[in-house]
Amino acid sequence: MAKKQEQLKLVPVEKDEAQQQTPEKKMTIYEYEEKYVRRQNVRGARFLIGLLAGVIGVFMGWCLFSFTMQLYNLHPYAGYAAAVVSVIIFIFVFIVPLVKILRSDYFITNVNAAHAGKAKRHNKRVRRSIAEKMVEFNNSVSGVGWYDDKLVGDLAVALRTNDDPLIKSTLTALYKGKVKKTAKDIIFKCSLKSAAYSAVSQSSRTDALLVAVVNLQMIKDIVFLYGFRPSDTKLVKIFWAVVRNSLTAFGLGSLQIGNAVVKTMGDAAKGIPFLGSAISALVDSSIQGLTNGTLTAVIGYQTIKYLNKEYRLQNILDGIEVAESQEELEETCAEIKDELKRRPARAPMGA
Repeated sequence: MAKKQEQLKLVPVEKDEAQQQTPEKKMTIYEYEEKYVRRQNVRGARFLIGLLAGVIGVFMGWCLFSFTMQLYNLHPYAGYAAAVVSVIIFIFVFIVPLVKILRSDYFITNVNAAHAGKAKRHNKRVRRSIAEKMVEFNNSVSGVGWYDDKLVGDLAVALRTNDDPLIKSTLTALYKGKVKKTAKDIIFKCSLKSAAYSAVSQSSRTDALLVAVVNLQMIKDIVFLYGFRPSDTKLVKIFWAVVRNSLTAFGLGSLQIGNAVVKTMGDAAKGIPFLGSAISALVDSSIQGLTNGTLTAVIGYQTIKYLNKEYRLQNILDGIEVAESQEELEETCAEIKDELKRRPARAPMGA
């Protein structure tokens, strides 16, 4: 019997299939570079951001100037008052949102092996800055409900303990949960505003101005909600979409879209006085409102798409081990040299 038990002990037990599998290999910086990094003209993107922002500003300024001149032609004093009001409006609906968008932090994800270490340190600071903003906003403003209170509490703990992995995991949970829902609410409200204003307005300039204002405000709110903005190259595409939407709104207001639709309705309205023109006006306003609202929603979803993608990429980049590059070594040597210069020189031996 003992011999039989001994024989049973000598029989090797097969390992579970899951245990036999080797752990997944980590992505290297070179694999990341090959898969995600694309050649980009950063200086060109910054120039285009300034150019497109200038186009938006000139367009909005022209609309406000046109309103001012209309009132001035009615009465000079009304024109002067309108000029002052227009300047104030321009500052609050264009300058302030633009500055807030451009001054927001952004993640650096389009990097090669030489600059990956520096980008990772930058992204770590941005994550901490986002967490601080969310905690401060949630503690100072009540009743807004933009963030999950429990997760914001976890962010506060992570900040106090300097726990970067907890900051990352909590931000990821927020972006997949409450922040995503809040962003959709912002997009819906702004799209509804754009559609409603266009349906009520009877002026192409007013349509274009209101669409530009609502679009910029929506982008600013989404950037504030997420705590960071898209990178320069992505921001160029978003600003171009704002220009395109404003021009589209101006063009829709200048065209008699409804008249073409009324013609397809046949001769039913011909015998009833004023019915054709009434239907035309209603169709014009409804089509303009629907189009402008849809274009606004497109910009909103485009913005959150870029934000989610760049947050995902910085998470991937953060999980990659990066060796110190020659450039970073030179920076460290320069810092040591500066520190030695600030210290007092040691007295020579025997003095």
